[in-house]
Amino acid sequence: MTVEVAVTEAVLWVVRHGQTQWSRDGRHTGRTDVELTPEGELQAAALATFAEGLAAQRVLVSPRVRARRTAELAGLVPFEVVADLAEWDYGDLEGLTTAEIHELYPRWSIWDGPWPGGETSAEVGARADRVIELVRSGVDAKVITVCHGHFGRVLAARWVGAPVSTGRWLELDTAAWSQLGWDRGSPVVTHWNVPAARGGGDR
Repeated sequence: MTVEVAVTEAVLWVVRHGQTQWSRDGRHTGRTDVELTPEGELQAAALATFAEGLAAQRVLVSPRVRARRTAELAGLVPFEVVADLAEWDYGDLEGLTTAEIHELYPRWSIWDGPWPGGETSAEVGARADRVIELVRSGVDAKVITVCHGHFGRVLAARWVGAPVSTGRWLELDTAAWSQLGWDRGSPVVTHWNVPAARGGGDR
């Protein structure tokens, strides 16, 4: 599926939520609602300086509590909750570390599958495409999303029209921000994985 480029070149910022216990421990956290750790709250609050300088016209947030709390602490309010911004649904692999998953599927990666009981890469890519269409078809030129590690990487891949699997090369830390924009009419990744002032590189 190809995402059409809109006439108005809206800029999209992708913010990953702050640290949770599961992200710190490397556990795949999709549909499970996990609170921010104290460090995660500090990370989210550190995003306020970044947010203040943007004067965003629209803020779109995943329904998960870790994303909503990050938006609140960063001062990204008011915001709209968008179901399509939820993290990849890991299905039967929810809560497992990569090492634990490799005991079941030795050559597994989220980008290649399998995805037992969860979302395929095509299904996650379709959600990302809907978010991009929402952003590009709107009247707002500056849009911020607060979402998740794997979904944020999918969003960047689809923004430039690349396959979902391109996200494997785009590491995204907790409380880091990225910018998706344009260069001579073509969609580009302008900035990627920029840490908040405190601990943005921590999971």
